[in-house]
Amino acid sequence: MFADLFRGLFDTDMTTVIAPSDFLLCVGSALVIGLILAGFYMYRTRYTRSFVATLALLPAVVCVVIMMVNGNVGTGVAVAGAFSLVRFRSVPGSAKEIGAIFLAMGAGLIAGMGYLGYAFLCTILLGFASALFNRLDFGARQKAGLYKTLHITIPEDLDYTDVFEPILKEYTSDCELTQVRTTNMGSLFRLTYNLTLNRVGQEKEMIDKLRCRNGNLEISVSRQETAISEL
Repeated sequence: MFADLFRGLFDTDMTTVIAPSDFLLCVGSALVIGLILAGFYMYRTRYTRSFVATLALLPAVVCVVIMMVNGNVGTGVAVAGAFSLVRFRSVPGSAKEIGAIFLAMGAGLIAGMGYLGYAFLCTILLGFASALFNRLDFGARQKAGLYKTLHITIPEDLDYTDVFEPILKEYTSDCELTQVRTTNMGSLFRLTYNLTLNRVGQEKEMIDKLRCRNGNLEISVSRQETAISEL
């Protein structure tokens, strides 16, 4: 009678039913795998509490879904379609976060298929590789300190076409005007440049010369704002 609680209403005699003990073993293993992956992800990484909590639960969720498919091709196609519609209703994640999500889903899928040894092996190997890449700063740009974004505020009557070019060419190896927009009810313009400095630490000297050209209005220099850096 107790075993009937874990049978589906539409199961037949040809349907293989997962034993509750096997179910608990797989889900428990998937939860441990999620904790391991969350621990690897938190190593030398800025993270949010909600993301690591989700990462810890994701393998178990995928594991349960895969076990419920249990060889049913039609259900498997439906599940694949459902996964393709799922997206996180928040700001776009970084490439690292997306990779962690795929790793968690992959580990949960392996656990759901019953290959618990391979699931743990995959988790430890790839999680350790991820932590090692973070420790070694793999892929970091050696000249990242030279890439800057410059914002210059100018009065509306100033022709900005060539007024800053001589100064920027003196202090940069590459400069590009990426945006021009009005501000302060149209009385001012705000220019945005992407720069590659010749040397680190030239910002103060460059800003002092730029201030003489823009009427001593606001100037800011920050780490280069690139949309492609996150993916």
